Amino acid sequence: MAKIIKKKKKGLKSLRSSGGSSVETSPLRPQLIEKTPPCINRCPNHNLIRDWLTTISQAEGKGKTHEQALEEAFYIALETTPFPAVCGRVCPHPCEDDCNRKDKDGSVNINKVERYIGDYGLQHGLPAKKVAEETRTEKVAVVGSGPAGLSCAYHLARRGYPVTVFEAFPKAGGMLRYGIPDYRLPADVLDGEIDRILDMGVELKLDTKIGKDISMDDLRKEYRATFVGIGAHQGLKLRLDGEDAENVWAGTDFLHKINGGEMIDVGDKVVVVGGGDTAIDAARVARRLGADVTILYRRTRTEMPAIDEEVEGAEEEGVTIELLAAPLSLHCDNGKATGMTCQRMELGEPDDSGRRRPVPIEGDTFDVELTTLIAAISQAPDFDGFENLREGKDWIKIDESGHTQEHDIFSGGDDTNLGLVVDAIAHGRLAAFAVHEMMTGEKLPDKPMLAVVTSDKMKLSHYDEAQRNQPEEIPVDLRLREMNAEIVKTMSDEQMLAEAARCMSCGMCFDCGSCWSYCQDNAVVKPLTKYGTYKFKLEFCNGCKKCAENCPCGYIEMH
Repeated sequence: MAKIIKKKKKGLKSLRSSGGSSVETSPLRPQLIEKTPPCINRCPNHNLIRDWLTTISQAEGKGKTHEQALEEAFYIALETTPFPAVCGRVCPHPCEDDCNRKDKDGSVNINKVERYIGDYGLQHGLPAKKVAEETRTEKVAVVGSGPAGLSCAYHLARRGYPVTVFEAFPKAGGMLRYGIPDYRLPADVLDGEIDRILDMGVELKLDTKIGKDISMDDLRKEYRATFVGIGAHQGLKLRLDGEDAENVWAGTDFLHKINGGEMIDVGDKVVVVGGGDTAIDAARVARRLGADVTILYRRTRTEMPAIDEEVEGAEEEGVTIELLAAPLSLHCDNGKATGMTCQRMELGEPDDSGRRRPVPIEGDTFDVELTTLIAAISQAPDFDGFENLREGKDWIKIDESGHTQEHDIFSGGDDTNLGLVVDAIAHGRLAAFAVHEMMTGEKLPDKPMLAVVTSDKMKLSHYDEAQRNQPEEIPVDLRLREMNAEIVKTMSDEQMLAEAARCMSCGMCFDCGSCWSYCQDNAVVKPLTKYGTYKFKLEFCNGCKKCAENCPCGYIEMH
């Protein structure tokens, strides 16, 4: 039998056999520590992205059918958002910007998998599930049926609260309905996800404006709590002489009319001012109405706040983007704008937004002809009836739970700050939790945000190369010929499955077996069933760290 000599050295043990070989060991021992993947961390609503991706990709190993996995993934998505099919179409997916897979072969196409899951739920008529069967007596009012208000109503209805949503417009949806064209978000998709919320018992009162049809004071007398999600539907003006001409539109008003079913004669030369999503949407709609369209934006393409894919789509459709240009004056004739003088700009020092401030180049101007001008530079809420909530230029101020300065009023979405649809959904969810806490004293536990695992803490070489899957798009000529034709198609089954399989399960075991394979001391116990829990026999472990060093997803740490 080989003789073993134990020797201490700076916290390490050296095991030397009579054969002359030695193995240095450590007092550290492996621990399984789940971490937050960066996609979930970056998502403003902290949607459980890894959970629904791995539910799909691990279905076969867990003995589940494709349909069972998709239904399970759908209900995981509905834990945080009632709008997976909507967000799968209109969200600019900041989650993908932080996906660790980008450092290997491209981010997982999270957005389009979310759309597939949302569409699956709609196609199969899957209802929302409540987390409490009791019906509570405390009534809650929600003002505004945009993504913030409906998210709040959804999460309250899940917990048994009687909720009434008051909407000033003829249809529900807010800016989802009146600000996003059908070619990006078909009405039947939006209707389907709204109906699922209403089917939970949420009451909807349309054509009801608070401050006109019902006062805020009367509302507060009847309802224990109120969530205000009125959005920001008023387009800001350019502050140019002549912009009250009949063929000058605010971007929000233009899209509202079009999405409401009205036709507008824009003529053959449309100029759109602005670089955000409203400007891009207005420009693409004008192209579908048959006009040549030019967008004026005072900064460079890098600073454009619009979604990159939408800007690229506009260019594909023939929209001209004139960068570093701003309107200077309007030319009008017989009550109509006929042209505009524009100012060439250059970028100076950064402003409060962090973007470089556009500065006029003296004497450098040019003229454009136009038959319609659309100003889409920004937008603001209509505070009529809500004056007591407005706090100057800050609009409605809220704390991290959505509470306003009034004890029984909560708010969220664009009336607090212009943001993404997913920001508004997050505001509504957190406000619903805060309303529940106010009613019951019970603080609803949100899933804790654990330490975020980044790609440098993973072993990317373990994963096979797999290129990102992109869904099919309809050709440009069909887009321009059919006003409401949806441009991007839902992924095929094969694409969706392949894309879900690209998820690296960052920060959570996916049963790759690397720790078991690399351990020479039988200290790792492999589960009897696929995707079961690995365990350690620490009495066999010598602290060699191989399990942690070779764990591809960063799940194992040495402590």
